[in-house]
Amino acid sequence: MKRMKCIISYDGTGFFGYQIQPGKRTVQQEIEAVLKRMHKGEEVRIYASGRTDAGVHAQGQVIHFDTPLEIAQERWIAALNTQLPEDIAVHHAEAVSPKFHARYDVVSKEYRYRVMLGRGKNVFLRHYAHFYPYSLNIEAIEAAIQHLKGTHDFTSFCSAKTEIEDKVRTIYEINVQQQGEEIIFRFIGNGFLYNMVRIMVGTLLDVGQGKLHADEIPSILKQMDRRSAGKTAPGHGLYLWQVNY
Repeated sequence: MKRMKCIISYDGTGFFGYQIQPGKRTVQQEIEAVLKRMHKGEEVRIYASGRTDAGVHAQGQVIHFDTPLEIAQERWIAALNTQLPEDIAVHHAEAVSPKFHARYDVVSKEYRYRVMLGRGKNVFLRHYAHFYPYSLNIEAIEAAIQHLKGTHDFTSFCSAKTEIEDKVRTIYEINVQQQGEEIIFRFIGNGFLYNMVRIMVGTLLDVGQGKLHADEIPSILKQMDRRSAGKTAPGHGLYLWQVNY
């Protein structure tokens, strides 16, 4: 028995998220179905660095699974990709220590969020970026970002449905880049709560539009109340970009 680590990407448009749900198409379900065929009907459970919601994409999701199959390391990518649907791809596969865990060994994650400004709709990007028909003050957003960096209790910036009690997380880096009408938010942290990135984006967009002032962010954090922060930005603009171990 050996443990395989894979880096995968997926277009989240056609999925109800990563995690298996009864009667729903999910990333985990599709990959486990392929592994089951490869293992002649034996169930093979995969473990990921974390879940992604419906519509959310991944550039560098990491999974691991245990297998008795004697397949050369370099052949695993082709063996999986030839059977996986077109909206999932394996980019890297390697045998790792049996102690490795895709979720519990994570040191940091990077998420990116795409926003398209302007009033014109681009039908080719409708599943891959959040269209926002308002002008934004990027300097105000950059000022607000400084208050989100560091170690904080992010209760105000996670879904009220979050069951995890410890909501303290550390954000190492946040930046915003504008290229023409596209804005890309980049977040790197030691971990993220349910909907945390999307709520931070929604709040930063409110700051950029003048609905909130950058200096209000510390107060929002202190209130530890989801209602004090901005709206949750749509899932289709979000990408799990990279996982670091």
